[in-house]
Amino acid sequence: MVNFIIATHGEFASGIKMSGQMIFGEQENVQVVTFMPSEGPEDLTRKFDEALAQFDADGQVLFLVDLWGGSPFNAASRIVSTEGNEDRMAILAGLNFPMLIEAYGARMTYDTAREIAEYLLPVSKEGIKAFPDTIKDTSATAAQVATPAAQGAIPEGTVLGDGHLKYVLSRIDSRLLHGQVATAWSKETKPDRIIVVSDSVSQDKMRKTLIMQASPAGIHANVIPIDKMIEVAKDPRFGATKAMVLFETPQDALRAIEGGVDIKTLNVGSMAHSVGKVQTNTVLAFDQNDIDTFAKLKALGIEFDVRKVPADSKGNMDNIIAKAQAEINKEKK
Repeated sequence: MVNFIIATHGEFASGIKMSGQMIFGEQENVQVVTFMPSEGPEDLTRKFDEALAQFDADGQVLFLVDLWGGSPFNAASRIVSTEGNEDRMAILAGLNFPMLIEAYGARMTYDTAREIAEYLLPVSKEGIKAFPDTIKDTSATAAQVATPAAQGAIPEGTVLGDGHLKYVLSRIDSRLLHGQVATAWSKETKPDRIIVVSDSVSQDKMRKTLIMQASPAGIHANVIPIDKMIEVAKDPRFGATKAMVLFETPQDALRAIEGGVDIKTLNVGSMAHSVGKVQTNTVLAFDQNDIDTFAKLKALGIEFDVRKVPADSKGNMDNIIAKAQAEINKEKK
C-alpha cells in the first residue's frame, strides 16, 4: 500500500484528514505534517523526517501538499529529489477534498506513488465545480495561450523600454522563493521575471531546480550570481523587464547595490536564526555582521520595508536593529 503524507500550512492537513475519515473511514499509513506560523524550515524538515520514520524504509510515499512552491512543497521536493527516492516518491500540489478521497480509493488499485499521482492529476481538477450552472469557466485553454515563438537572443546594445530594469520588489529572504513570495508578493507587485541573486545557490543544482519549479505560472525565474546581476542591471536589453529580485542575505544585497544595482528600497522578510545570531522576532535574526551591513545599506540611502507579507504592518528597522544590538551587547558581557 502506498503511504501518504498530507502536508499544509497551518492545521488544514489535520482537518482534511479528519474529513476524509468521515467518508472513507480510518486510513492506515497516512501521516500529517503541519507548518505553523512560528516554525521555520528546520522544524518542517524534522516533521517530515518523523512522518517518514513511521513507514517502511523502502515504501512508496505520495506527498499531498497544499500549495505549489510553498514551504511544505519545497521541503518535500528536497526529499523526493534525494538520490534513490525519485522512483518511490511523488508530490501532488493543490490539495483539495476530492483529491484526498480519490487518493484513498486509488490505493486499492495502484501500487506506486507515481501511478496514483498520474491518476489524481485530472480527476482532482474535475472535482472543482460551480453552482448554479450558469457560472461559466472563463479560464484560457492551452490553444488560447500559445507559447510565443522563440525570438532568439536580443542583439547586444539593443535598448528596450527606457533601458533601465524595473525593480517591483527587492527582498531579503533566507528561504528565497517560497509560497509567500510566489503567491502574495507576486500578486502584489506583478513581476514578469523573478531573479534569485546568490553565488552559492547559483552553484547548487538541486536548489536551482526547486526554485525554478516554485515560480508562479507565467513568471520566469532565474538564479544568477551577484556579478551577473550587476551586469544585468546595466544592460539596456532589460529595460522592459519588471523584476522581483531576491537576496538570501543582506551582505549579498549590499554587494549588488555597491556594484551598481539601482535598488532604492529593500523589503526585509526573513533572516533565519543560526548559531551566533539573536532572534528579534519570529522571522528575523541578526549577528554583528548583519547589523553592520544594514548600517552600510542605510548610509547608501536604502530604505527598509520590514514585512513578511504585503498585508503585514511595516516594522521599524531602526528599532529592530537597536533591539538586536542590545541583545548582542548583553551576550558579550
